[in-house]
Amino acid sequence: MLDYGKTLLSIRDLSVRFATYQGLARVLEKVCLDIKSGEILGLVGETGCGKSVLARSVLRIIPSPPGKIAAGTISYQGEDLLQISETRMRQVRGNRISMIFQEPMSSLNPVFSVGNQMREVIRLHQQVSKKEATRIALDMLRQVQMPDPAAVLGKFPHELSGGMRQRVMIAMELSCGPDLLLADEPTTALDVTVQGQVLAILRRLAGEKGVSVLFITHDMGVVAQICDRVAVMYAGQMVEVAEVKELFSAPAHPYTRGLISAIPGAEGEKGAEHLYSIPGVVPGLIDPPEGCRYHPRCEKKRAVCTEQTPVMVKLHADHDVACHCCGPSREEGRP
Repeated sequence: MLDYGKTLLSIRDLSVRFATYQGLARVLEKVCLDIKSGEILGLVGETGCGKSVLARSVLRIIPSPPGKIAAGTISYQGEDLLQISETRMRQVRGNRISMIFQEPMSSLNPVFSVGNQMREVIRLHQQVSKKEATRIALDMLRQVQMPDPAAVLGKFPHELSGGMRQRVMIAMELSCGPDLLLADEPTTALDVTVQGQVLAILRRLAGEKGVSVLFITHDMGVVAQICDRVAVMYAGQMVEVAEVKELFSAPAHPYTRGLISAIPGAEGEKGAEHLYSIPGVVPGLIDPPEGCRYHPRCEKKRAVCTEQTPVMVKLHADHDVACHCCGPSREEGRP
C-alpha cells in the first residue's frame, strides 16, 4: 500500500555524459529531484535540456556507448537503482516503474498484433496464462476508454490512429500495476481533442490507482492542466521546483518567468505580436557556460552568475529555486 505524499523516487546529484565526435557532452549536471507517491510531477524545459535522458536514466536504458551515468544516486523506495544488478533492474523495469514514449509507433512492433504484444508483456511480468493475460489486456483497454477493445486486440499498430496507439501504450504500461509511470511527451504527436482525452485518462488513472507520474513536456499549458507540481530544467540542470499554482502565480527563476510569459494569453489578450521571446539560444552542452548556464540569456545576471553554479535553495514550503538573483542569496547580500 503506497503512502500518499511520501517520497517514492529520489534523484540526487545525477550527472550523465555523452561521448560525441566534438567532445564530451555534459547532458545532466548534478540533477536533484523527488517524486512523491500519488502525484503527477511535470518536467518542463526546451528541447535538448535533458528531460528524456533523465527519465531513461531512471530505467537505466541510456544507450552505452555513447551515454554514461557518471555520478549520482536514484533511490526507489530506499533502493539505489544505479547499484542493483541488471537482473534486479529487469524486475523493477516494467513492473514497478514503466515508461510511455513520445511516438508509440516506435515502441509497438509493427509485425505483431496489439493483443500479442500486450499478452507478452503481461505474461512476462505476471506469470499468468494466455487466457488470463487476454482478460487483463481487455480490462486495461476498457480502463483507457478504448472503443471496441476486443477488436483492437486483433489489429496491428498501423491499423490504429495515433490516439488509439497511445492508449494501447498506456494500457500496456499500466497492466502490471506500476507505482511510477514515466510519460515522455505522450501527447505531442496528437491533435488537441485526442490530447485532452489522453490527459484526462492519465489524470483519472493516477487518481484512482495512486500511480505517480513524471510527465515530461515542453507545453506549459498542458502542465497547468494536469500536474500537481512542476520541475523546470535548463541546459541539463534543475532550476526550479514548485507546486503548479505557485509556479504560475509566483515564478522565481528568470527562465521560468520567460517560459510562462511566452504562453499565449499569459500576459493578457495582447495578440501574437506581443508574445514574449527569451533572448539568445540554448548553450551547447559540450562546453556550457561557467557558473549559471542561463546567465548568457539572463537580463538580471550579476558577476556571481558567471562564476558560481547556483545551488537549489528553499524559498518556502514546496518551492525551491537555483538562482543567485532571487531567494536567500539576495537577502544575504551576495555580489
